[in-house]
Amino acid sequence: MDNMERGESSKQGSLRNGNAFSEEEQATNGSYTIAPRKSKRLKVAAVSESPPVSTRLRPRTRKGLAMPPSTLKLSKYGEGSMRKNNGKDIQDKESLAILCPGGSNTWDRARHKVKETQRIFHVACRKVLREKEARLTIKKDSKFRVDYKASKILKSKGQCLNTSDPVVGHVPGVQVGDEFIYRTELNILGIHRPSQGGIDSVKMNGKLVATSVVSSGSYDDKHDNSDVLTYTGQGGNVLKGTKKGQRDLEPKDQQLVRGNLALANSKVNKNPVRVIRGRKKTASSGDANNYVYDGLYLVEEFWSETGPHGKLVYQFRLRRIPGQPELSWKVVLKQSKLRDASYNVDLAEGEENFPIYAVNEIDDEKPPSFIYTAKMIYPDWCKPIPPKGCSCTKRCSESRNCSCVAKNGGELPYNHDGAIVIPKPMVYECGPLCKCPSSCYLRVTQRGIKFQLEIFKTESRGWGVRSINFISSGSFICEYVGELLEDKEAERRTGEDEYLFDIDKVDETSGFAIDAARKGNIGRFLNHSCSPNLYAQEVLYDHEDKRIPHIMFFAADNIPPLEELTYHYNYKIDQVCDSNGNIKMKNCYCGSSECTGRLY
Repeated sequence: MDNMERGESSKQGSLRNGNAFSEEEQATNGSYTIAPRKSKRLKVAAVSESPPVSTRLRPRTRKGLAMPPSTLKLSKYGEGSMRKNNGKDIQDKESLAILCPGGSNTWDRARHKVKETQRIFHVACRKVLREKEARLTIKKDSKFRVDYKASKILKSKGQCLNTSDPVVGHVPGVQVGDEFIYRTELNILGIHRPSQGGIDSVKMNGKLVATSVVSSGSYDDKHDNSDVLTYTGQGGNVLKGTKKGQRDLEPKDQQLVRGNLALANSKVNKNPVRVIRGRKKTASSGDANNYVYDGLYLVEEFWSETGPHGKLVYQFRLRRIPGQPELSWKVVLKQSKLRDASYNVDLAEGEENFPIYAVNEIDDEKPPSFIYTAKMIYPDWCKPIPPKGCSCTKRCSESRNCSCVAKNGGELPYNHDGAIVIPKPMVYECGPLCKCPSSCYLRVTQRGIKFQLEIFKTESRGWGVRSINFISSGSFICEYVGELLEDKEAERRTGEDEYLFDIDKVDETSGFAIDAARKGNIGRFLNHSCSPNLYAQEVLYDHEDKRIPHIMFFAADNIPPLEELTYHYNYKIDQVCDSNGNIKMKNCYCGSSECTGRLY
């Protein structure tokens, strides 16, 4: 079978992909070079004093080709051009940034910038949250907002996007279905600028028009069907309930001014309006828990009516513009029906916190046969010795004299919700001899998978992994589990090396790999991408041997439900050789907008 008949042919882990993380994070990584060897196995030598943190996999066979995702075309509005908004008014409609995903270099750069800004923002959030958690007195401060503090950091450094140019239509680099944990994210990316108001607007030809609305549950907004939103106007003190401690305000008639006027003018002007939908975890959870970009809508009509409080309210009906990607919640609903009909075998056989099912909408192929194990398998000669434990009787924290926290530089590597703050050369968790409970903040990866993961048949790259749930940036996903091998044994398996994962050498005398071909977990199905949403992190907890750390995957981005989970194999072009020393080539078909075209 030649290269063009295969998908991604090899697996190789990476803590980072290029400049995906901030400069501060990159400083912890150092640099690495890969030297050609007369072997299928890659060897990476660290040229930094920092402990090596990148990990790789040997070549892995994949069938088929991955094609680029379909593009979105809204030719009615075109791309237009950016123009400064010095006078808060733009005279021609075409000069507004009405942009759509289209695969151009401009779009690719914008997408990369959005992702980069989000990662910087979430790292800032996690750092601020760690400081808050370490200072117990702040926990009682209801005014303390992690997202506001983080956004101030970005604004002070000039790292926010679309701060001067008004954007009507799609914001460059933002895709339909993107999800956001904080409403502040909408502001720093220029998707929706008001921090509280539900309607954003800009002047066009002297008239105020709406650019975006947030339907977050504060008003009685209704999604009549998948394409129609009935949006309640703003003002008039008609919000459902009042904040704790806030003086009750008498309801009054809403006026056709400000945001309401902007929506009314958009009906006449027929300009697209971005709709961001707040999604709640439960019907009784109040305001939105996160926000989803649903795409562009047109204001179809508006009217006034008497509300339940006896005062006048405005209602606006917005209809979704055809031709856009399907709404994410609708896709999830379809998949849930498919799951109900096809799920019958748990691949994990009860070893994980959730059953692991397989979904195949492509053909009749069954998942490959292997023995599922949720724990690393060590050979008889390897007897890991548990490290000396800490004496904490409660959950470990920075405020206590904890030996495990000290190993991590005196700071907890995780927030209290289990999100890793920043990638590190090594994370040290509490071990089996520690006196702290299983709920300790330093036992995140030991508690296992916390998202409903599934494997699914891709159109062109074999089997992949995705989550039914939304995954927030920094969340633990899974471990790469298999049989631990010494270098010499791994070399003997080079003919069966599809699932061999090389562990970085601590020195030139040691070398180990993880083989998940016969025995492994869901991590063996993770595919490569040139724009990955996961990264690998080395973790120690049940022993102190840095030569054989656990390989844990964490989310680098916010990941919407059903988006494939991928990481970067980190090969270097023209640095992979066959057994005769000849340079090998393998095309990459990940379909990413940043795809380099070659895996190695």
